[in-house]
Amino acid sequence: MLKSVSLISFSIGLLGMAATPVQASLRQYHSTVESSQWQLSEQTRLSCTLSHALPGYGEAQFTSEASKQLNMEFVLDMNLLPKKFGTAAVYAVPPKWMPGVRARQIADMTLRTQYDGDLPEDTAWTMLSELEKGFWPTIYYQDWYNPNDKVAVGLNASNFAPVYQEFVSCVANLLPYSFDDISYTVLSYEKNSTELSKYSKRRLQMIGDYLREDNELELVLLDGYTDSYGGSWNNQQLSVKRANEVKNFLTDLGVGEDRIAITGHGEKRHIAPNTTSQSRATNRRVVVRMAKS
Repeated sequence: MLKSVSLISFSIGLLGMAATPVQASLRQYHSTVESSQWQLSEQTRLSCTLSHALPGYGEAQFTSEASKQLNMEFVLDMNLLPKKFGTAAVYAVPPKWMPGVRARQIADMTLRTQYDGDLPEDTAWTMLSELEKGFWPTIYYQDWYNPNDKVAVGLNASNFAPVYQEFVSCVANLLPYSFDDISYTVLSYEKNSTELSKYSKRRLQMIGDYLREDNELELVLLDGYTDSYGGSWNNQQLSVKRANEVKNFLTDLGVGEDRIAITGHGEKRHIAPNTTSQSRATNRRVVVRMAKS
């Protein structure tokens, strides 16, 4: 791990400059000011990824995904993965056009054997705010292949601001729930009807909004149930009809019919007694189970 003040100070003076044989002990990877590129490599309502190319090294990625909670992760996608366990120091480094400004450490990054480096939400947001101010988040560590070299991987803040604003807009538009939140859903119905309850209509709309964005859905299982009122044969048919209406809703969104399986259970497999109107309402349901790759 590189925490030496003299080496950090030395490295700050080198950022933005081409490496020379004199600088061989500190091997640097970063784009030049002229070639610095930031892009939205993924922009959907399910995931937003802001990426930055690191010539000769790999790519830096900031990702936020659809969820009930705002989230962010930083991943250092390395062409050569760590050979052994270690720790890197993450600094906010001023570029050479900020004379007199000191670098400051903002985090440590654990380096795991044969894994990309990653940092959690708080640190990822800190790095983004430092980039917004013009600093270069830079990761320093002892090279695991050459004991004589230390490595500095810098994120160039040039051309960052306009793409970052697009990224922030993408994050703000993410769905406020994930696949796990809807992959098992129980839809309830009005008495002797295929009319969904108000809450279930909202849940089905949530499923629809998600499936419009996700093309990795593999299988949907729809199990229809009724309460015990109305006769067993009629209830069997009603349970199938309820499940079919959900199937039609999903196929209209583009989900292939061959990926949807329906089973009508009628008045079997109650989850509550049929002795009160409230418990009977619980038994009138379609259970939606989804799987994805």
